[in-house]
Amino acid sequence: MQGTSTTRRDFLKTAALLGGASLVSSRRLRAVDSPNERIQLAFIGCGGRGGANLRTMTGQTLVGANVVSLCDVNEQNLGRASDLFSRARTYQDYRKLYEKMDDIDAVVVSTTEHTHAYATLPALKMKKHVYCEKPLTHNVYEARVITEAAAEAGVATQMGTQIHGMPNYRRVVELIQSGAIGKVTEAHVWVSRAWGLQSEEEAKQNKDIIHVTDRPQEKMTPPPYLDWDLWLGPAKPRPYHDVYFPGPKWYRWWDFGNGTMSDLGSHWNDLPFWALKLDAPKTIEAFGIPPHPEIAPASMTAVYEYGPRDEMPACTLTWYQGNHKPKIWKDGGIPQWGNGVLFIGDKGMLLSDYGKHVLLPEEDFQDFERPEQFILDSPGQHEEWLIACKTGAETGSPFSYAGPLTEANHLGNVAYRAAKKLEWDAPNMRATNCPEADQFLKRDPRPGWELV
Repeated sequence: MQGTSTTRRDFLKTAALLGGASLVSSRRLRAVDSPNERIQLAFIGCGGRGGANLRTMTGQTLVGANVVSLCDVNEQNLGRASDLFSRARTYQDYRKLYEKMDDIDAVVVSTTEHTHAYATLPALKMKKHVYCEKPLTHNVYEARVITEAAAEAGVATQMGTQIHGMPNYRRVVELIQSGAIGKVTEAHVWVSRAWGLQSEEEAKQNKDIIHVTDRPQEKMTPPPYLDWDLWLGPAKPRPYHDVYFPGPKWYRWWDFGNGTMSDLGSHWNDLPFWALKLDAPKTIEAFGIPPHPEIAPASMTAVYEYGPRDEMPACTLTWYQGNHKPKIWKDGGIPQWGNGVLFIGDKGMLLSDYGKHVLLPEEDFQDFERPEQFILDSPGQHEEWLIACKTGAETGSPFSYAGPLTEANHLGNVAYRAAKKLEWDAPNMRATNCPEADQFLKRDPRPGWELV
């Protein structure tokens, strides 16, 4: 597939819209008119989100892209990708891919969550640009490692939260930050997905893709096209079973994912994190059924307390998933959207989902005049990352932003698993009142998969 060429004027205009053109020398701001000027990409993970990223980034882009290397532990995914890009080198083990990087500019990571950091860190250390699917990492420690490595590398990074690049979130951020509803002291985020540990009846009602309450004891033979050992990567060895594969069955297992909190939290907590200029919380507390050592809950609540930020007052952010909902939602005080983000200020409320938002009470805002747009629209999350790779322009979800967001989401799970309100010391990455939470902040990878 060939990248689409563009005029120099259009290319510079797009880079400027992303906010970084003024920081880039004119020598580097060139339209991509020949194959040699296209971004040379490696894709680690070619199925699911990886396949979607592959198609999008090699489609009609302002910055052309060539596929140099493909990697997937699943030979079916790898074969389909190789059929499209027959000249690309192919691998099942991304550690082998990293042995030849002289002709690669950037890496796209779309693996299972528990291997994100391990596939991303080598690229950063080689100063290659990186796009990584959400959530950025499997745990708090890995998020901190990747954030710091990205800062040192100084390359273009982006976490795959595509909704961040859509207009609706931008308009909400403008309203909140311009004071449309005054000083915001509460934000509530709820998602209806209820996958994870629950009763069989609840699993059917919530349309979970699988019902499981413990690690299976029986062994199964992996599909012939899957390298199960490579799929496990840094996780502790366990026999193959179809409760883990194919995805997203793995999503609910602590060893491989972190349930809905870190998955959809990457999308939904993104909005208050951006609009309210959040970073590290002061405290985190979580509620739900008793924590299971293996499986994330289908339903839970997490409450974060934040101190003042710039001109913004201290606030709380409360996350609800599955059957949990805010009291104001249950009482009918707001429209009962299935998923939403509610900001509560001293002059009103703002309710948003992915594609729409409303100021509440609506009668109080009938004559409201919106602020002039100050966050420019994005050409799309994939586009802006490719442009940043070429020009040095900014991206919407760089690891400097996505890392702290990922940490905060993981901390909701840490508080839930520790079953205690955490007092969080962000610089030292520890809960000062709860040393038993340390075991949930990081993991010890099996030999051969060290995060170095």
